[in-house]
Amino acid sequence: MIGIAVITILGSLLHFVFDWSGQWYPIGIIAAVNESVWEHFKIGFWPALFFGFFEYGFIRNRISNFYIAKAAGIYAIPVTIAILFYSYTAIFGVEILAVDILIFIIAIAICQIISYKILTADRLPHWFNTAGIILIVLLGILFAVFTFFPPHLPIFLDANTGTYGIH
Repeated sequence: MIGIAVITILGSLLHFVFDWSGQWYPIGIIAAVNESVWEHFKIGFWPALFFGFFEYGFIRNRISNFYIAKAAGIYAIPVTIAILFYSYTAIFGVEILAVDILIFIIAIAICQIISYKILTADRLPHWFNTAGIILIVLLGILFAVFTFFPPHLPIFLDANTGTYGIH
């Protein structure tokens, strides 16, 4: 429950930090640089990752499966956001800020539930944790690269400005 609150608050702040920084490009790696769906994935990823680092210090001696648990939870964020956002906007034809915020909170809750279930499961083979590390690093790299070099696909488009990535 603490993780859900912390990640939601940090993610909400990261929605605004790029503008607060005077649009300092390096901060754009972790903060949303526009209103695209992709950037909303990013503001869930980094707080979940940072919270995982914090959490690890307290639970490392009592759990197994840490990295695969965190990877599975973190990957659930963009999947949940994409499914729920594109479903409701396809049905209703409009974006509703309150629904977008609720979707973000639901995605974070699902992230933490999945992570908890895997953390408390029986020990998985070691390669699962290795795969978890690789998956987390890969997604972090994608967020950094696509901030500056986004493909011209709808998920990267800021519908408010008609731009992609950092501008």
